[in-house]
Amino acid sequence: MYRIGVDLGGTNIVAGVVDEYYRIVGRGTAPTACPRPSWEIINDIATAINLAVEDADITLDDVLSIGIGTPGSVNKQFGVIEYANNLGFDNVPARDILQSQFDKPIYLENDANCAALGEAIAGAGDGVENFVAVTLGTGVGTGIVVNGKILLGCNDAAGEMGHMVIVADGEPCTCGRKGCWEAYSSATALIRQTKKVMNENKDSKMWDIVDGDIENTNGKTAFDAMRAGDAAGQSVVDWYIHYLGIGITNIVNTFQPDVLCVGGGIGAERETLLEPVRKIVAEERYSVHTMDQTRICSARLGNDAGVIGAALLDE
Repeated sequence: MYRIGVDLGGTNIVAGVVDEYYRIVGRGTAPTACPRPSWEIINDIATAINLAVEDADITLDDVLSIGIGTPGSVNKQFGVIEYANNLGFDNVPARDILQSQFDKPIYLENDANCAALGEAIAGAGDGVENFVAVTLGTGVGTGIVVNGKILLGCNDAAGEMGHMVIVADGEPCTCGRKGCWEAYSSATALIRQTKKVMNENKDSKMWDIVDGDIENTNGKTAFDAMRAGDAAGQSVVDWYIHYLGIGITNIVNTFQPDVLCVGGGIGAERETLLEPVRKIVAEERYSVHTMDQTRICSARLGNDAGVIGAALLDE
């Protein structure tokens, strides 16, 4: 039998059919296309699920359950996405909408928690009891596993480390606060800073990378320019790593996990990010003299972590 996991992202909806060995054997996608009505997005989750089932060459009769990983806070008891600022969701009854189309158990969970669960069980966690996954995408997601279980808090909304303030009265965040870690370490923040520095440096190689059109800027632009020896690109990367290191040090000081893995779109830079971040953490962590220290590594499952973790959801 199979399980279906869905990763609802700010850009794309990705559904996967997952087998008993945690392998994705069928995929389906649809654009998230925000902003638009929430029910349209939920209906496109159903579209992605059906495409994944077709791609796996199975039927829904072969599926045990469907798990949805979504940004924001989730009321798992009632199957409601209570708040997802990047999607414009406010008390969306996602399970009821999907239940009308699929006669299967449907579970909802925060997307970063799903990524953490996937990595903890089938990826970088290697079976450790205390684990944190950081996902660098449209926002900054964190999933926290303590003593082998996802940390949920009293209302299933724990673990939103992307919304801890690291700069008082800093950059505005889509959550309504100012200075959140997400406003400095998300791909959105990186692109914002890249464009700012490009406009200040008209001779930067970043302009060549984007073919002269600043709207072509993405999360790789500054890193590619840095690798080409561009000083402006280097300054953007240094800016980004500085704030990423602050946030990760805060997480290490708070939870002291056995392993902390970094994934998501920007996480694909792997050691380009992690080598300098480790140095920041080594210099700034509170546990400076402790023998046992958190291992900071790249996520192993890449963009599949959220799909696999969502498929593993149950009551």
